[in-house]
Amino acid sequence: MHQPNEVLFYVGTYNTADRNSILLAALNKDTGEMRIMNSTKGIENPSYLAVNSPGTVLYAVSEKDEGEIHAFAIEPGSKALRPLGGRQTHGGAPCYVSVSPQGDYVFVANYMGGNVNMFPVNADGSLQERSSQVQHEGSGIREDRQEAPHPHSVIPDSSGERVLVCDLGLDQIVFYHAQDGKLIPHREVPLPPGSGPRHLACHPSGQWLYLINELNSTITVFVNDEQAGNLQILQNLSSLPDHYAAGSDDTAADIHVSPCGRFLYASNRGHDSIALFHIEASTGLLKPVDWVMSGGRTPRNFAIIGGMLLAANQNSDNIVSFRIDSESGRLIPTGNELAVPSPVCLKVV
Repeated sequence: MHQPNEVLFYVGTYNTADRNSILLAALNKDTGEMRIMNSTKGIENPSYLAVNSPGTVLYAVSEKDEGEIHAFAIEPGSKALRPLGGRQTHGGAPCYVSVSPQGDYVFVANYMGGNVNMFPVNADGSLQERSSQVQHEGSGIREDRQEAPHPHSVIPDSSGERVLVCDLGLDQIVFYHAQDGKLIPHREVPLPPGSGPRHLACHPSGQWLYLINELNSTITVFVNDEQAGNLQILQNLSSLPDHYAAGSDDTAADIHVSPCGRFLYASNRGHDSIALFHIEASTGLLKPVDWVMSGGRTPRNFAIIGGMLLAANQNSDNIVSFRIDSESGRLIPTGNELAVPSPVCLKVV
């Protein structure tokens, strides 16, 4: 059992199906200490996870050549996972899963397949066969990374009526209407060539969206016109410090806004840092403030949990906890880390 001062979170990893590839861990909100409570086998490379709004079902992609999406019931007391079966994603290397606000559909992005899928959800949280698939076409300017479409995330808006797909290969955010189980093209928002859009974070007000671009390590700030389903670029800035000379292994990974809406964080692989930006309250614009070493190598996904930030360092096999200073947003290392093989995704229970 977990203690009253602990928050539970799931960890997705790169691991084989016969190993414990999804972990349930507890974070002590007072000290930043973490411990593993439970683990789940039977799924290969669960590199991205999503939990539905009621916290009753977890979805995990299986990132492999013949991609799969798996559903797990979350047991009410222990938060242990019970398999509800899986489906083919009809594309290679699925890397992102999200759930509609109503919980009635699940969306999956296939990175190597170049396509996006929509799956209806049964009453128990298990998945029906896909109801829609859209195939992206084209390429970008980077022959090494943009030789084809590479959808890297698929995120429903707050209404659930539209989804936004960041396509790293096409330098676009593609909007779709999600209607009656179908994905219907709405519009494309172009980004500077070679950006490589990866993940999005929405401001708590809903006014602004923040995009992390993997290939050129930048953040793009948008005015979010959800009613029209459109984005207008306000700002582009680097996720790395001014004095730092970026190399070929520098790629930005993840982005999150603090629940208070005053701070934005981004993870930089290669530089192995978490960047802090202050958000201007009236405009949504970003001001770079600080960079803190992630406590390991290749910080991929990270999560803001209970006044702390947890960084999943993929290539050093550890998760490191930081306290968030409530006034400045600065990250203060707690001195605690959790040994986990290839952690790549963190999701609060």
